[in-house]
Amino acid sequence: MKGHSDYINIEGAIGAGKTSLAKILAERLNARLILEETEANPFLPDFYKDRKRYAFQTQLFFLLSRHRQQQGLFAADLFHPKTISDYLFDKDRIFASVNLDEREFYLYEKLLSILGKELPQPDLVIYLQASSEILLKRIKKCGRPYEKNMDSDYVKALNEAFNHYFFHYAKTPLLVVNTDQIDLLHDKKNQSDLLTLIQTPFSGTKYYVPIGGE
Repeated sequence: MKGHSDYINIEGAIGAGKTSLAKILAERLNARLILEETEANPFLPDFYKDRKRYAFQTQLFFLLSRHRQQQGLFAADLFHPKTISDYLFDKDRIFASVNLDEREFYLYEKLLSILGKELPQPDLVIYLQASSEILLKRIKKCGRPYEKNMDSDYVKALNEAFNHYFFHYAKTPLLVVNTDQIDLLHDKKNQSDLLTLIQTPFSGTKYYVPIGGE
């Protein structure tokens, strides 16, 4: 990859605003947009009704879907040299660690070790951080039918797993954005500030706490 921001992954727990921000940045950077195929997972509605029963099927579908997307990620695109995705492939393991039992997780990791080889690494990961309370508020506001009765304990466990993962993350440059007090979808000032940070190369982890309020 030639530039610090040629391939950007945006991450965060459910309700963090990954897809919305990915669409905004793709438009402003004239980048190719890669979105997670969440709605295509046929097991997802059943998973939210009975997580224990449908976790393994749901997880495998997401893993295989993400792997297929990643394999074809860098086909020639002369009109969009930059690429933005609303997920990081490695994060799949975060959900698996929360949702699968010990035997299922063992099988999952065996498959992941095979599929994860030689996939492209991002130049930059943006982690949208938020409190569990804010995530729940946004999930309800979003209004997806299968998420409307989401268990608050599950959202908290998932959020803690994401925070733990990115606290120790060191594979690529990482920009951590605190989104508790802002609406990046509509706040043009913070969007511009974020674009400036993205286009300024750095190493390690950088934190951005935007000024604003919802």
